[in-house]
Formats: sequence, structure tokens, C-alpha cells
Amino acid sequence: MSMPDAGIAARIESLKVRNSVQNLDFFGRLLMDNREMTIWEHDTNLLPFGARVWRRRARAFAREHIRPCAAAADISPHEYDTRPIIIKASRQGFQTILLAMPLGTAFPGSYFLKSASFQAAVIAEEFAAECGGLALLLMAHHLGCAPLLMSGHIPTFFRHLLPLYAKTFLGRPSVMAFAITEPGAGSDVEETEGGAFAQLVTTAKKVPGGYSINGRKCFISDGAIADKVTLFAKLEGEGLESWTCFLIEKGMPGYSIGRREHKLGQRAADAAELILEDVFVPDRNIVGRLRSGWPNNRNVLNYSRPVVGAMALGHARGAFERALEFCRKTMLGPKRLIDYQDIQIELSDMIVKLWSARALIWHSCSQFRCYQSASAAAKVAASDIAFHVCTKALEIMGDHGYVHDNGAERLWRDSRLTQIYEGTNQINRLAIIEHQWDAELTRSAFAGTV
Repeated sequence: MSMPDAGIAARIESLKVRNSVQNLDFFGRLLMDNREMTIWEHDTNLLPFGARVWRRRARAFAREHIRPCAAAADISPHEYDTRPIIIKASRQGFQTILLAMPLGTAFPGSYFLKSASFQAAVIAEEFAAECGGLALLLMAHHLGCAPLLMSGHIPTFFRHLLPLYAKTFLGRPSVMAFAITEPGAGSDVEETEGGAFAQLVTTAKKVPGGYSINGRKCFISDGAIADKVTLFAKLEGEGLESWTCFLIEKGMPGYSIGRREHKLGQRAADAAELILEDVFVPDRNIVGRLRSGWPNNRNVLNYSRPVVGAMALGHARGAFERALEFCRKTMLGPKRLIDYQDIQIELSDMIVKLWSARALIWHSCSQFRCYQSASAAAKVAASDIAFHVCTKALEIMGDHGYVHDNGAERLWRDSRLTQIYEGTNQINRLAIIEHQWDAELTRSAFAGTV
């Protein structure tokens, strides 16, 4: 005779570790981690103190302020007023995270022991789990600020970054944007070999007291709403090696906003064309030194790519959470979807992918200085995983995943862009090869051995 269902359930329950652990000796019980907690809580407890605090704050902010308006911001992005959420984020310290206290809001201990990207990365994941567009809206500001910091130029730091943060503390936040992409040079300016052949048009001509800039930038996140832009331009008569970063401010004569793109995903953050027609930029608005734009840009990308990977991870986690909730509530025959082992295996595979992406992102942020190959690898792995997990979530949810209201299809659309910006994933794969070429890939495995 087969054991009654109640008997089987009781035996299964008794074999679970949380119950059977009592059969171990005292020290055996001490060696077994029998705590019941979510993966989110477990991972959060492993973080440095500052990142742990900001991860918890970011989840609370995302659920209270981003989740309720995500659908509206996605449906009508050009009409949606984003200023209120920017002000709320600024008041809670999310827009001044690149500097440690008291100059910014990052916690100083873990800020100096780990990369400056770590606290930004955990915030990005939480924001993006609710809405990729609003996450990009808020996180692109840090990308715009990054050249001011990464230039390592003390006058630039005091002249531009500190006053900007001070205004934010006083409740008058400025939105920053980062402008490198041009109509004829997209990913070219994010990779060395492509950069050598980039067709650049944005040019700075020396004039008394500063430079006159002409040209265009395109697909600039937050470009239409930015108060200031860190914009890269070549010097007249020279190539990409002369790239210099200039701080452009709204209201400068000759500076205007052109086309605003209608995007598939991350729609709440605009992607705008910037037009420069004889824009005079004073010498004081040069970021760092002349001709320092190319290395500054590449280093900014080293720090920003793990954050993009974290945004991709957030999209995937958000889609997974929605699929999981669907499986808990949806009945198939006599059981919930989640009670079928086929579904459990699919969900488990998604968890493994999310966990592995997070591990690589956190690894890439675990140094004081982000380095190129690890940053590129984190971005590639996380964005590819994100698109796969989001697709799987829609498959599990069926028709319910395809409708706009539940957010899963929005996160699927959002995830696709993470494979494209900050350098396409193909460009990032080449960045890994470039960075490891001399040190590892072209050296014999037996060099120096006897």
C-alpha cells in the first residue's frame, strides 16, 4: 500500500534540513547555517556597511516612489514630469553618492576600501527592479558627474563638482548628462581600435577666453532635461587623441536640444540630440587638462559599466519577482504553478543566473579602482543574463506577462538596452581582450618555465 498523502508530507517535512538538523551533535549544529532568509537578505548582509545601508534605502525608495509611477512614466515619457522624483531622490541622498561624507552621501569606510561604484551599483539594481527608465533617469546623473571626478583635476573638482553637490544639499538639484556619442561615432568612441577610425564632427576651436564648439551629440540620456553636460569634443585640426571634456551649461548661446528619441525600453529617461552652434565655453569650463578626454572617458566607462550591469540585474530580478508572484497565485489543475517541479526547475535556473550576475558585478566593484576587463565582463554577463531571464519570465507568465499592467514586459524591453549602451556587448568583449592582451593572451603559457 502507498503511504497516505499526509504521511508523505510529514516525512518530507521531517527530512528538511531545518528539522533534521536537530539530530546533529551540538558542534555539528553550529557548523550548519540553518537560518531561513531570502537571497536578498543573505547577500545584503555580506556587503560593506555603506553599501548595505544604501541597498536597504534604495529598495524602500524604489517601492515607495518608483513603483507607483513606473507605468505612467513609461507610457507617456515626454509628457511625464520627472522633476518631482529627482527632487525626492536628491533629498534622500541618492544623487550625491559619488563622494564620501561630508562632501557627498557615500559612507566613507566602505567608499575608500571598495570602489566608488559599489554603493552606486546596489542602488541601481534596486531602482531598476521597479523601472528601467526611472532608474536610468536618476543614475545617468552620476555618469554626467563622473568626468569631473575621474579627471583627477583638483581645480575642476572644487570649481564644478563641489558646488553642484552643495546646491543639491540645499534642495536645488542640478541634472547632469554625459555626451560622447555622435551620429557617425557610436561605439567607436568606447573602444581603442574603433576610436582610431572614429568619424567625429563635434569640434572645439580656440578663441579668446575659451573655445567655440560646433557639432552634434545623439542618444544622450537625460540630455533634454540636463542643467549641465560633460561633453567631449576634439580640438580643431586634430583627431580623437585631442578629445577634451567641456562642461556645457543650459542657456549657453548656440546650445539647443534637437530630436528626442521614441525608444523601445527605458522610456522614462529621454535620449536626446544635443546641437552646438558656435557655443562659447570659457576656459574655466574645461574638465581636467586639454587632450585628456580619451583616457578620462575610458576610465569613466570602467566605473559605469558595473553599474549598467547592476541595472540589467535589477530588470531581471524585477521580472523574476513578478513571475514568481504569478506562480504563487496561479492554479493549474489542482495545484499552484509553483508546486510543479518543471516550474521549480525553471525558477531555480533563473535564480542561479541572477546570483552569478550579481557575484560578477560585486567582484568588479570590490577594488578601489575598477579595471577594464572585469567591468566589461560584468556588463556583458549581467545584460545577457537579464535579457534571458526576462524572456523566461514572460514565457512562464504567458498572456499575463505580455500585458502592460504587470510590469514584466516593460522590464523585458528595458533589459534589451543594457546590451547596447555603454558600448555594445560585442565592443565590451573586445575590451576584455584588449585589456588582457599583453599580460595574458599573447604570452606563452610556458614562458619562464624550465
